[in-house]
Amino acid sequence: MSEKIEGEIVRRGDAAYDSTWSAMLWNELKPQRFPDLIVRAATERDVPAAVRLARAEGHRIALRSHGHSWCGSPLRDGGMLIDLSALNACEMDPASRTATVQPALSGREFVAALAPHGLAFPAGHCGPVALGGYLLSGGLGWNAGVLGPAAASVRAVEVVTADGSTLTCSKDEHPDLFWAARGAGPGFFAVATRFHLALYDLPTAVAETTYAFPLADVEPVTRWATTAAKRLPANVEASFMLATASPDYATATPRPKVIGFTGTAFARTHEEAVACLEPLRDCPLADRALFRRVDEPRTFEDLYDTSSRFWPRGHRNVVDTLWSDTGYETLLPALADSVAAAPSEQSLVLAPLWPVSRDRSLSRDMAFPVLGETYLAPFATWDDPAADADNVRWLRDTMRIVEPYGTGHYIAEADLTADPSRARRSYTPAGWERLRALKAAYDPENVFHTYLTP
Repeated sequence: MSEKIEGEIVRRGDAAYDSTWSAMLWNELKPQRFPDLIVRAATERDVPAAVRLARAEGHRIALRSHGHSWCGSPLRDGGMLIDLSALNACEMDPASRTATVQPALSGREFVAALAPHGLAFPAGHCGPVALGGYLLSGGLGWNAGVLGPAAASVRAVEVVTADGSTLTCSKDEHPDLFWAARGAGPGFFAVATRFHLALYDLPTAVAETTYAFPLADVEPVTRWATTAAKRLPANVEASFMLATASPDYATATPRPKVIGFTGTAFARTHEEAVACLEPLRDCPLADRALFRRVDEPRTFEDLYDTSSRFWPRGHRNVVDTLWSDTGYETLLPALADSVAAAPSEQSLVLAPLWPVSRDRSLSRDMAFPVLGETYLAPFATWDDPAADADNVRWLRDTMRIVEPYGTGHYIAEADLTADPSRARRSYTPAGWERLRALKAAYDPENVFHTYLTP
């Protein structure tokens, strides 16, 4: 007799299937891939039961926590999708500065829960994104210049393996599985049900300096900002954005395209944060800025509110990423014409400087790799289904401009449907081969779906 699953099992053909299927992706652009059944786990006990059910019925397994999953990795044709979105518990021990979280807890929820205890974690920049997929993919988050990729703060992971066994992996127990759990992303060959995390002192003061210039000034702005950024301390996040001007400071129709540059300092006092931003204060191009905001006090809630404006719910999205060893002085001017011609005014290119710590030792001993000195992420965002083809084409054409400079991709946001090499090129050659070997060892019957391909 099969084990009882406390959650919901929805099979293709059931009355609830279409609405359940649609809810599996945040993105309104939903690929036409249909699992045979969706198991909505109610408790952690449902996970090994679902794995054993899949094995008994001959299904391959895909997983989702909830979040962006831009290219729709959870949705596969046939097989079982295990939905973990009800598993969102959080247990904290402020004295030891540790927490244990389930995979569906969102970054914004986690940050809010930690703040009253004076604690912090490098959660993702987009508030609704669940910790499960974020941590499994490495995790590029807030204050990463100091704290490194989020996966570096994972101390142990509880998983359900392909045979339905429950294991705890850490540097001392099943260390090879622990290595894979910190970076394998949607190709991870087990179900992560709990993450044990190290916590840090909360930066009690956040300040931000932002400039926006006409896109035509991309070359001088990039030269100034990259030079100034070299003087910023590690606790300042700096990033470029090529985008449509915000309605907050541009009222003309259509709004102009701009190059923005932002520095966000995480510190103990506002005075300290302001001092950290000093290299950005005296900009020789300031008289050409369409918008300038210097040393503005911010909170994490403010930061999440801002990011939600760029990646709003209810829209259609395609995204890709590129690591490179070529400087932004070359990359950003090469993309200016493409951004200017984007079919949707919501589309943009994000280019964070040092999206993970400049201390590369924080990225050791995990599957997640830092594959270049610079990083780009073009986002196509729109709301009209009739514009799907134009916007997907824009993303692919934009990527082709810079791909000759590329050294790899970031698995969490790579468009795995763009090219068969995307997943492989998201790892070092040695890391890719190690992942393949571990997949064969822990999942010899190929129970779990591996990386999505075109």
